[in-house]
Amino acid sequence: MHFVIMGCGRVGSTMASQLDSRGHSVAVIDQNPEAFRRLSSGFQGRKVKGVGFDRDALEQAGIDEAYAFAAVSSGDNSNILAARVARETFGVEHVVARIYDARRADVYERLGIPTVATVRETAEQMMRRVLPGVITREAEDPSGAVALVQPDVSEAWVGTSVAVLEERLQVRVAWLSRASSAIVPTASTILQEHDRLHVAVPTDRLPAVQRALSRPPVKEA
Repeated sequence: MHFVIMGCGRVGSTMASQLDSRGHSVAVIDQNPEAFRRLSSGFQGRKVKGVGFDRDALEQAGIDEAYAFAAVSSGDNSNILAARVARETFGVEHVVARIYDARRADVYERLGIPTVATVRETAEQMMRRVLPGVITREAEDPSGAVALVQPDVSEAWVGTSVAVLEERLQVRVAWLSRASSAIVPTASTILQEHDRLHVAVPTDRLPAVQRALSRPPVKEA
């Protein structure tokens, strides 16, 4: 598969080098040719000097044959513009843009442009490690109606089945992380100590779900 990446900073060069090492065709676009030095020494892909939303640069990078396009430069406006050009002008189906401003990220997600809000996601990950009771959003559908989250779960839920948790909280457990592995649970899967849940939740119920999981489960009469 062919991938086009705009921005050869730390993120872009890492992505490009990893994709290249896995045998994929890769093209990297950056205005500064010095940035290409960040690529791995064995990088076999294309290096295109230019702006990632310029048609000529994109065509040199092989955008017409691209399976996916990632805009990971240091500018929000450039990333969004490039992502829109890749999708709307060249019809690339798999497009993602890195965004620093979380408010913009939410707007563009609703317009159907997947984004990675780096500041928000980093802050949430850090908060999760220093403060109990914080719910970490891992993904959100473009409409904003459903989020995939990793909630903070009270140890009192250990021993509860996935079926009971889903029924009581009206959520869906997508998978759980256990030690160094991941498990797609069944209804009878029992929560163990130190399990980390990854749960699909309607966004309007996030506060209620986190409150419920941070407390012992209510015993049925």
